[in-house]
Amino acid sequence: MLVDSHCHLDFPDFAAELPDVVARAEAAGVGHLVTISTRVKRFDEIRAIAERFDMVSCSVGTHPHQAAEEPDVTVADLVRLSAHPKVVAIGEAGLDYHYDTSPREAQAKGFRTHIAAARETGLPLVIHAREADADIAATLEEESAKGAFPFLLHCFTAGEDLALRALALGGYISFSGVITFKKSEDLRAIAAKVPQDRLLVETDSPFLAPTPHRGRRNEPSFVRETAKALALARGESLEEVAAATTANFFRLFGKARG
Repeated sequence: MLVDSHCHLDFPDFAAELPDVVARAEAAGVGHLVTISTRVKRFDEIRAIAERFDMVSCSVGTHPHQAAEEPDVTVADLVRLSAHPKVVAIGEAGLDYHYDTSPREAQAKGFRTHIAAARETGLPLVIHAREADADIAATLEEESAKGAFPFLLHCFTAGEDLALRALALGGYISFSGVITFKKSEDLRAIAAKVPQDRLLVETDSPFLAPTPHRGRRNEPSFVRETAKALALARGESLEEVAAATTANFFRLFGKARG
């Protein structure tokens, strides 16, 4: 069994064929999906998708790109919405210094709000980290000193320093189709060093389709290709990686067990 720990089923291109997308994932051996919230104001749409399919859960949160759109989202808001039985995570939140779509101050404020919600609920925080390694690591260390909280660095493409500092705090790391790309040697080297009990896989669909599907719209069934690449990088079998990442998922996203 495989689990896609991060996908975006609310993407418009999926709307007309959502049952087929989910069915193809199931046929590929994917047992569970988490569809990710990027705007609290659109949470009802995410929740409706999760309610529609037994094998789909969701998160609640504001993406750093939208941090300036939703500056008034509170810890209480996130805690309240996360009480829904289908919500298994907080986020995604974090820092993106590549696009800087929202001011960095707004991103930082939102990031800490989501951390507080993860700490209060015990639900894992799904973290977006792009070209902000030092600030992500410093924030995680500062906030962990106030009280531990579970978290996942999703679609990991950062450097080894952030990986090691996150792991030292008890964090998990998820790899996407990027790990299959020809020029991702450094990323595969990092993946090989992550302890087996801290690994997850994801698609981040509809983005970042893995080889051999690169250039196409990504979808959850393609997570098998990412798992194969991860297994190759680590010198493990696909079966070992599938078993480990599935067990890790249900340990981290415990509420997904139902």
